Amino acid sequence: MLTDPLTTAIAEAEKLVATAPHIRTDQDLAEGYGYLAGGIAACVHAAWAHSRTHPVFLTGTGPYAKMGLDNPDTLYWGASVRADHEYVVTGRRGTTCDLSFQVLAGNYTDANVPGNVTAFDDRALHIADDGTFEVRFGPGPTDPDAGYYHLEPGSSQLVVREVYSDWTQRRGTLRIDRLDTLGTPAAPPDHDDVVRRYERAGRALVSRVKTWLQFPQWFYLQLPVNTVTAPRRTPGGLDTQYSSVGHYELRDDQAMILTVPVGDAPYLGFQLGSLWYISLDYTGHQTSLNNTQAQADPDGKVRIVVSERNPGVANWVETVGHDRGILQFRWQRLDREPGAADGPVAEVVPFDAIADHLPYIESNRITDEQWRQRIAARQSGIADRMPG
Repeated sequence: MLTDPLTTAIAEAEKLVATAPHIRTDQDLAEGYGYLAGGIAACVHAAWAHSRTHPVFLTGTGPYAKMGLDNPDTLYWGASVRADHEYVVTGRRGTTCDLSFQVLAGNYTDANVPGNVTAFDDRALHIADDGTFEVRFGPGPTDPDAGYYHLEPGSSQLVVREVYSDWTQRRGTLRIDRLDTLGTPAAPPDHDDVVRRYERAGRALVSRVKTWLQFPQWFYLQLPVNTVTAPRRTPGGLDTQYSSVGHYELRDDQAMILTVPVGDAPYLGFQLGSLWYISLDYTGHQTSLNNTQAQADPDGKVRIVVSERNPGVANWVETVGHDRGILQFRWQRLDREPGAADGPVAEVVPFDAIADHLPYIESNRITDEQWRQRIAARQSGIADRMPG
């Protein structure tokens, strides 16, 4: 049957999920099957939206189709490009903290991180008074003053990120056109094209599952448990992004306290992830905090409490039934390289002794009603800005 490549791939991906090495509980497995469903939807959507001649920006991850330790503060957009063609990206800058562009060569796989061809943020753009901008990519030489960036041979993806430091900020608009096909229609699909798209969706699904099961092994699980690294450039990431990573394992009667300076980065975000390498539920739970959402103490530090049980403080980050998981800090839009003193310090303490390790505990406390207001603000922010 025409759909055999996809259905065969779904069965293979399901086996990969069911036999993932980190599965210990029924919740782990159920979460994996939900992750698989999101991957199927995303890969089928991408396969049918893909066009070599008429590219469009697609979002490959979001609240219901997560992958790649998606940042709850970020909207991700991607489009296919080829080095021998010219593209124009037009848009209107929103009010988000950061808007960044990155050209990659190749794809993320379970054996490879794609090459970073170029990366820059909106500070390199000429943005008009009404917020509009234009930037071009192609085989010509890079000329930032003219808003033109070279596509090296092998360039395959243009990734754009909009990063929210405040979830009430407004997203912008974004469009990509290939100059030689602008104003012309795409060719209608034929039988062979449909076959190729089912095959493409199937390959992408299996690769997606294999790839993101591998990343925790590469970058997190080899580190000592319940520790975090000093800030470092994010592997395969943006030139202006640094990260501090780790993984945790906590009993119900334990908590982790992470202390990090407020610092001077326009964006600082922290999140938890599962071993499926996806964010935990960030809509109905506070599983992430950024430098706008987090409460800073009078000494210029943010103290985050990671635990399953509610400690009654504003900076509680919920593990939501995950006694093991990933820890990730990100700094973006930096003009300098952060050092170890800019990074977090992790300490595991008895849950009942949390107050003894928070020097400003009285100002950190939060009522049940105030907590509900925080969650309501998260729900509103996601509904207002996230694609479905």
